[in-house]
Amino acid sequence: MTRRVAAGAALAAAVAGWAVAIHYLSRTSVPPIGLPHVDTGRLFPHAVLERAAHYARGTRAWWALGTLAQLGALAAYARFGARWMRESAAGRLGTGMLLGMLGFALVWAVELPFDVLKVWWRHRYGIGGSGYLAATVGNWLALGGTFVFLCVALAIVMGFARLVRDWWWLPAAPCFVGLALLFAFVSPWLLPGDRIGDAALRARAARLQRIEDVHVPIRLLSGVSEPNAFATGLGASRRVFLWRPIVEPPFTAREVDVVIAHELGHLKHEHIWRQVGWYAIFAFPGAFVIARVTRRRGGMAQPEAVPLALLALVALGLLHLPLENVITRRLEAEADWSALQATRDPAAATHLFETFVPQTLSEPSPPTWDYVLLENHPTIAQRIAMARAWRQRQGRTR
Repeated sequence: MTRRVAAGAALAAAVAGWAVAIHYLSRTSVPPIGLPHVDTGRLFPHAVLERAAHYARGTRAWWALGTLAQLGALAAYARFGARWMRESAAGRLGTGMLLGMLGFALVWAVELPFDVLKVWWRHRYGIGGSGYLAATVGNWLALGGTFVFLCVALAIVMGFARLVRDWWWLPAAPCFVGLALLFAFVSPWLLPGDRIGDAALRARAARLQRIEDVHVPIRLLSGVSEPNAFATGLGASRRVFLWRPIVEPPFTAREVDVVIAHELGHLKHEHIWRQVGWYAIFAFPGAFVIARVTRRRGGMAQPEAVPLALLALVALGLLHLPLENVITRRLEAEADWSALQATRDPAAATHLFETFVPQTLSEPSPPTWDYVLLENHPTIAQRIAMARAWRQRQGRTR
């Protein structure tokens, strides 16, 4: 009875800590504002909206078909994959790694046709992006990185499972969080990037860094044909990367300032740290579920459990996707608000978001299911509405 009481108290404390962490990580600097209605039919020509909708239907179809194919392949692998271990003489841990690598190689092979279809679809609509060679070779290089990470993860899981059996998830989850921190810290230094050559752009970027009190290197990424940008890194590795098309016409200097201020806003509000925090919150229950699911195969100490664990991992990722999108949309909305506060230029922000529609064929108001499952940014209509709300708020507070 004493042991049960102690276990119950520990569980209650864990749930309470989990709830407090979620509350803290959910907070943003965006004030409680009501977003005004945006009539996208009046903002954009009908032909542009039709073209964006048709393009989006294709991209959603490739995603849905690719996801179903991936789940089907992993389900078959979970059912029959353990037969491969009969041919292995690599020992328990080595066989587990081999089964893990075979599983992700299967996922890569299943996803490849859909990656090629996505490239074809983008080219058909004149949307920039990687070519066919990059889609295949780049996918292969990404697979190599996945293999390395998978081997490390399996070594951690199978090692702890050998020591503490079904309780491996308790010590393993913090290790995964540590790996996430390490990747977030190291990855910016692995990316190519050029210094900004335009003196005027450098001066404007420096001004925005002073306003937001974020002083980090800003780099241009060449060899890409899409207008985009991102912030990444922790501590000394923090960087802002601008994809070269975003600093070229039709985007104006004022719109580029909004983009830079948005990315600096991510770093100002410690969004990379918060993303790792969210990962930590879900690493424990996710690892627990995998531990429970794989008990039917003898637990993660046994190589036979690895194919089933891969299926559970991908299925959990799919189930977690709507919540993950809610989280990232909140972070992106805070970065948008930070950009408005720094630039004080809602007109440039509005025009920037309007330009994204014909340039990238982003649907300004996608269907609800698409918004829930696939959209990790606020919609174009929501971002325009925020710029309008910021302007209205400034008018009321003067």
